[in-house]
Amino acid sequence: MIKTREQVLKYGLSFPDTYRDAPFHDDNWQLVRFKDNKKAFLWTYERNGFVNMNVKADSDKLYFWRRAYKSVLPGYHQNKEHWNTVILDGSIPDRDIKQMIADSYDLISYSPAKMIYKAVKKIPYGRVATYARVAEMAGNPKMARAVGNALHKNPDPENIPCYRVVNSKGELAGEFAFGGPGAQAKLLEAEGVEVICSRSSSDKGCGGKHCGWWCACKIYKESGWVGIINNQEMTGGIKMKQQIEIRQEIYMKKIVAINTSPRTNS
Repeated sequence: MIKTREQVLKYGLSFPDTYRDAPFHDDNWQLVRFKDNKKAFLWTYERNGFVNMNVKADSDKLYFWRRAYKSVLPGYHQNKEHWNTVILDGSIPDRDIKQMIADSYDLISYSPAKMIYKAVKKIPYGRVATYARVAEMAGNPKMARAVGNALHKNPDPENIPCYRVVNSKGELAGEFAFGGPGAQAKLLEAEGVEVICSRSSSDKGCGGKHCGWWCACKIYKESGWVGIINNQEMTGGIKMKQQIEIRQEIYMKKIVAINTSPRTNS
């Protein structure tokens, strides 16, 4: 049964990237923090003859635990709308104590940017995904805009292939990204992604692929990755004949990416 400070701290330190801290020059207060943001998710101290721990909880679980156990109270010395105090008096099963600590760790350690980078790493070589698809993979389909912001601050370009991300129309990023005009297209081409001209060959000045305008006409949906046909997002309502044609095209061509920005010929 979990009743001692050392038992609680040992479990808290079992989570990745955590460390112990005593910030108040008072040995009675021992904390466990998450290294990336240095925030504490577990506070321990002795009060009224018992070891107490403070843990963070979302609004639903916050009140659930308070209703479930008399030894779970609003957070002592902390925001009572976000934190609970748990009195380790032997009345709460170990599994629930551990669950409360784990939930607190998840809330403190959660980082949308980290989830986005993790999702981008999953995009296969020679494939692309839209910002919306990356947001979905990162666990929140509504944060497509945050995907773009995170990728502009990519901390590890060599291992986080953000050049494989395109917008909902299949367009590549502007000239400012990835090292200058045409850089994203070159990176994708190196992986076998076909990048072609968005302008008709009848347009004045259009000389084909290297006329200075890069785009994509088709990005095929394959193995769960993004699919665009004639710049239209593919849906479940697409006709069978079109599905067959798309399936045939998948084997005839590589995925194509789009860039509507002028490119300087090398």
